[in-house]
Amino acid sequence: MKAALLGRSRGGQTSKIHIAGERKCRPLAFVLTEGQAADSPQFIPVLRKVRVRGPVGRPRTRPGAVAGDNAYSSRGNRNHLRKRHIKSVIPEELDQGANRKKKGSKGGRPVGHDAELYKDRNTVECLINKMKAWRGIATRYDKTPVRYLAGLHLRGAMIWIKDLTRSTA
Repeated sequence: MKAALLGRSRGGQTSKIHIAGERKCRPLAFVLTEGQAADSPQFIPVLRKVRVRGPVGRPRTRPGAVAGDNAYSSRGNRNHLRKRHIKSVIPEELDQGANRKKKGSKGGRPVGHDAELYKDRNTVECLINKMKAWRGIATRYDKTPVRYLAGLHLRGAMIWIKDLTRSTA
């Protein structure tokens, strides 16, 4: 990990959390970048960090579907999902659709997504709210990226433990 990971903005030192979560609002993977970094290039690195352990065998690294908002709608992200046989639930941005239609018959097929699966995309927003319920993450008290990432992992473990103990009790 880089030592100088915090970005500079008008608000001071900033960082951005890129997170993958499951439908039950539990975190699966984190990537921390500078605050001015774009979301779309971090899509594949976050997806590569997802590891779900089962009762036996290797951890599962390929989800059945990935939902995201149109900030993640890029040709590279879609190709990555297609190569790994993962269903993409990411709507197309308006300018991408207009550019595709301008090309005429060689513009390719329109991007489709499952509207029912897209309704579950708000689980990531709920997960972020759960993460930020911990004051250390919401206010960014930790000055070093390593400590902030450790706090993210600690809060993520707390969310998992709380949900797993609630479901077995």
